[in-house]
Amino acid sequence: MKEENKFTTISIPTPLAEKIKKRIKGTGFTSLSSYVTYVLREVLSGTEEEQEEAFSKEDEERVKDRLRSLGYLD
Repeated sequence: MKEENKFTTISIPTPLAEKIKKRIKGTGFTSLSSYVTYVLREVLSGTEEEQEEAFSKEDEERVKDRLRSLGYLD
């Protein structure tokens, strides 16, 4: 069974919508919705990457060493 894309309606201020419409004129974006969807995906993917890289390997080793010294890790 093919899964359909489902959509919702989100309201944004009219002045912002007009600015976006001007910005996307002449680009590959066919609608205000397609541009807003693109921007939100970019923002969310950036947020997810930051969360994944919360600790560097060096930071992780320091935490493990500290936990070992406190007797929480063997």
